[in-house]
Amino acid sequence: MRSRDRYLGRAVAGGLVGLSCVVALWLARPTTVRAQAPGYHLLRTYKIGGEGFWDYLTVDSEARRVYISRGTHVMVLDADNGKVVGDIPDTPGVHGIALISSLNRGFISNGRGNNVTAFDLLTLKVIGHVPTGENPDAIIYDPGSNRVFAFNGRGGSATAIDPVNLTVAATIPLGGKPEFAAADGAGHVFVNIEDKSELVRIDSENLKVLDHWPIKGCESPSGLSMDTKNHRLFSGCHNEVLAVIDAKNGFVMKTLPIGRGVDATAFDSETGLAFSSNGDGTLTVIHEDTPYEFKVVENVSTQRGARTMAVDEKTHHVFLVTAEFGPTPAATAENPRPRPAMLPDSFVVLEYGK
Repeated sequence: MRSRDRYLGRAVAGGLVGLSCVVALWLARPTTVRAQAPGYHLLRTYKIGGEGFWDYLTVDSEARRVYISRGTHVMVLDADNGKVVGDIPDTPGVHGIALISSLNRGFISNGRGNNVTAFDLLTLKVIGHVPTGENPDAIIYDPGSNRVFAFNGRGGSATAIDPVNLTVAATIPLGGKPEFAAADGAGHVFVNIEDKSELVRIDSENLKVLDHWPIKGCESPSGLSMDTKNHRLFSGCHNEVLAVIDAKNGFVMKTLPIGRGVDATAFDSETGLAFSSNGDGTLTVIHEDTPYEFKVVENVSTQRGARTMAVDEKTHHVFLVTAEFGPTPAATAENPRPRPAMLPDSFVVLEYGK
């Protein structure tokens, strides 16, 4: 701006620049502003309604479906228009959904059922059930070993499942309460241990624990995602930071500020963006500038309770879910941490993008 003022001053003083030049210079000023891409913002709100709280959601980017856990069943939405296209019933205490497109099979962890439901991706019909440890929570597919891993919250273990024969390959003690997990596709599965603030690395082929790594600066880790190309893990911590961890040695490379009440994290390999969905109604967006440099690029306002999410790798949109709540009831000896009641038919899916 200063150089432009000096130029115009010289032009006027010398009488060398006509009105057309001044107009041209003025019109050139906003070009860079128009070229700047807008940040993530709300694109669509899908009012789904229905009963039941929620936990994880999963996007099938190729089949254009969004799977959402709803307490006792799994809702299936069209990823392009938000319409409900199916429902998988009888999944008591459902937490997560893992998909294997090559087998045309999906797997659902049933926390109260102490088992995993296998279903057909095309018809959504149940194929069978596999027993797990107590309270299976997170569930992932590991392409490196071609196994499904369910992580048992109260059982403090991981159940490795053969997705073809629907049999248990092994039960692996973890030494604590597991939360989210991630796989590198090269023979390793990683899982956050919430009550010990550590990360466990599992040999997914030989089905044994290799390492227990403390996550320095991270309290009660929950969400976990991974940049498999650069071997970076993104762990969401309840002391309002996201820890970036070297997956080769467990070294905490950096902690970055995020919102309060994180549950899920996600990484989009094409854009180099990591996300943290926070229950306080924010979505923290972090850019991986290099495998060693990371920065928060924005904190997007979402809606209270939108603590879980999934990224559509085709559109790069982020799906979150939440609802409206009534007042929180008073704590009692029987229920020291009461949850506010969800208002009827207030459940929504929020789609964010650029």
